[in-house]
Amino acid sequence: MNSSVLAGEFVARGRSESCSVIDMHGHYGPFWGIYLPKPYADGMLDSMDLCGVSATVCSSHSALVDQERGNREMAEVVKQHPGRFYGYRVVNPNYPKQAAKEVERYPEDAGFLGFKFHPDQHSYPLTGEGYVPALQYAEAHRLVVLTHSWGHSEYDGPKLVQQVAERYPQVTLIMGHSGYGEWDAAFAAARDCSNVYLDLTAAYRVNGIIARMVKEVGSQKVLFGTDLPWFDPHWAIGSVCFSRITDEDRHNILHRNAERLMAPFRATPRAQ
Repeated sequence: MNSSVLAGEFVARGRSESCSVIDMHGHYGPFWGIYLPKPYADGMLDSMDLCGVSATVCSSHSALVDQERGNREMAEVVKQHPGRFYGYRVVNPNYPKQAAKEVERYPEDAGFLGFKFHPDQHSYPLTGEGYVPALQYAEAHRLVVLTHSWGHSEYDGPKLVQQVAERYPQVTLIMGHSGYGEWDAAFAAARDCSNVYLDLTAAYRVNGIIARMVKEVGSQKVLFGTDLPWFDPHWAIGSVCFSRITDEDRHNILHRNAERLMAPFRATPRAQ
């Protein structure tokens, strides 16, 4: 029997008044080849409000193809919905001149935590030269980088994430999807590198994995993420609520860790 107060609140009301939720891995806009029913701000806010997600940190889908247009689109959403949407600026290493411009433009927009990398989508290794300008900037300004990662990927497997984390110790590196499927290497990276965090996006679907993360890495190194608008946040929240962990762990995962990482970006002006 689950004795969690938070689980009881979510089951009874679909949300909790005593536990905020912050989603550190969202997207914005439609995606080619698939139907997403609520890909824009109003629909995403409906989903967030229904289950008590106070804020989502997003990157634009379109920025994966057109960095400038997609990042500009994300900046407008963040501007229109302050405190509800925060942003990651996407850089595409296959177009280094444009990527360098996106790094230079970073200070223009408030409400951004750092950069989003998708090495698998761009078929470009995380350790490659194309990511260096963004990583150097993030290192100098102590920014957050959310990188896609997947088990045994030649572009963004957990061992590559660890290599980058060791080169850039001032960058908070979120391992998107927690190196899905290559769990031991992902957990080792999070244990060995103080700047590496695990991300629940997609991983929460694996039975028992959240409890294992907490046992092997600690709940202070696990961040809540959903891939919204791809998936219903209730599913992800339920996975946290019904994992064999404590309510203290649930608070860490659902909001406290994110609040700690986001605090500098909420409280101080953009670094120039």
